[in-house]
Amino acid sequence: MGMWFFFAFTFLGVFSTVNSGSPSDHAALLAFKSALTEPYLGIFKTWTGDDYCLNWYGVSCDPDTRRVVDINLRGESEDPIFVKAGRTGYMTGTISLEICKLDRLTNLILADWKGISGEIPECVTSLPSLRVLDLIGNQISGKIPANIGCLSRMTVLNLADNAISGEIPASIVNVVGLMHLDLSNNRLTGEVPTDFGKLKMLSRALLSRNQLTGSIPQSIGNMKRLADLDLSMNRISGSIPDLLGKMPVLSTLNLDSNSLSGQIPPTLLGNTGMGILNLSRNSLVGNIPDVFGSNSYFMALDLSHNNLKGPIPSSLSSAKFIGHMDLSHNHLCGTIPVGSPFDHLEASSFANNDCLCGNPLKTC
Repeated sequence: MGMWFFFAFTFLGVFSTVNSGSPSDHAALLAFKSALTEPYLGIFKTWTGDDYCLNWYGVSCDPDTRRVVDINLRGESEDPIFVKAGRTGYMTGTISLEICKLDRLTNLILADWKGISGEIPECVTSLPSLRVLDLIGNQISGKIPANIGCLSRMTVLNLADNAISGEIPASIVNVVGLMHLDLSNNRLTGEVPTDFGKLKMLSRALLSRNQLTGSIPQSIGNMKRLADLDLSMNRISGSIPDLLGKMPVLSTLNLDSNSLSGQIPPTLLGNTGMGILNLSRNSLVGNIPDVFGSNSYFMALDLSHNNLKGPIPSSLSSAKFIGHMDLSHNHLCGTIPVGSPFDHLEASSFANNDCLCGNPLKTC
């Protein structure tokens, strides 16, 4: 009887431990919760009881080990808890260092809460399985952890719309599996790392609305999977690398509102895969390359507010489609070509040039 009781007690103890998960994960989650305040939706009211794998909002576990693998808390969602409240989320507080004790974490998403402040804990770079770090839309400050390159499995890094300062860490190029990088709308300074092109898997690099300086790294031209590059609204100078026009899948390139100089590479305008190209508000000079063709398809082409001269290329008339085009505020001269891409454009697309004429401006 005594032996049976011992085995039964032992079995129940093991079962209880397995059922409730890891005490260290439980403690880390409660510490994470205690550093944050969410007053409107009651999300953290679900974080009660010992079994954090069951009905704790935003927490997911590995079904076998019952260790925490995901924290997915988004302040903008179509989840019923938001629909019922009739509002988006608002959360204040900081990210507790205890989060780093969740050493099986693969996704850490704490996005669009508007009021979360403090710094990104340096220790997140020690989470060996982290694949997604998404902290967009808060008030996070401080620097990107210098050892971010240790997160060798990371595929998504989204820190946009915060108040992060300092430089882009040189180690970021070691995150070789990174596919989506968004650091836009922060206070980043310094240069884009020279060897940025080592991020061979990257499809989106969004670095706009910062205070980045230096030139566009030539190495970017070697990124075969990059489809979207946004360096707009920074302080980047130098010329536009010719290699950008030879990238196989680059379809959106925003370089507007910088201090770029030199001429527009003909490869950029002749690339039939380029759909959105914005080079406005720079100091570009020379003629617009006459390299358009029947496969040219621009949803948007903005070359305004530069120092471009000469005529509008006649080959633009043969373009398959141009949705929006702005050539205003340059030093262009001559007759505006005729043809379908020009039929729907308004005078504002050609305003403030030296001596352009023809429809939709005054006749020559």
